[in-house]
Amino acid sequence: MRVLIVEDDVSLAEVVRRGLVAEGFVADIEHNGLDGLWAATEREYDVVILDIMLPKLSGYRVLEELRKREVWTPVLMLTAKDGEYDEADAFDLGADDYLTKPFSFVVLTARLRALVRRGRPERPVALTAGDLSLDPASRRVHRGADELELTPKEFALLNYLMANAGVALTKTQILENVWDSAYEGDPNIVEVYVGYLRRKIDAPFGRAAIETVRGVGYRLDAQGG
Repeated sequence: MRVLIVEDDVSLAEVVRRGLVAEGFVADIEHNGLDGLWAATEREYDVVILDIMLPKLSGYRVLEELRKREVWTPVLMLTAKDGEYDEADAFDLGADDYLTKPFSFVVLTARLRALVRRGRPERPVALTAGDLSLDPASRRVHRGADELELTPKEFALLNYLMANAGVALTKTQILENVWDSAYEGDPNIVEVYVGYLRRKIDAPFGRAAIETVRGVGYRLDAQGG
């Protein structure tokens, strides 16, 4: 799941980003309202975490403008303002949820997943490819009756591959959607994690669900290999 964090507190934004990445999210950060509005409009996100008190353009105005432009990405307002009128204003402008600082990170991630489920009803609750299944809500993966233990990054990679089953994906696409658009490490990390996944979802079952597409990247067989 891809998340945009619009928060002017640099240290808080980074703490939230790192926590979300550890949970398997892909997270981008913007530190002012104008850049946040541009990112939420020009890029595709599953959910936006939006502070109210932002430089250049307030969170209220960012939210209002998004809805005017018919950008319906779920928005969670994350703010130090805890007055009931502030909360009411946020909902009136089109917010989907509201969380005050300080907050529980466990609650934040649970609410984000709930927003994604509610905000994208066209998506199936569970992704399937033959007898391979992945449930984004419970974060459980099965090959037939066998439950598979994946790390957060392995889960995120499999989720992206299964959401695009049958489509050949480039390394760049995978990096941008499973790591993040600013990733500057070795792009061969994709090959490394594809190898990890193959050893867990394919090799023990004599399958080959993840296919290498020469000159392109990787594709997950829609029939699960």
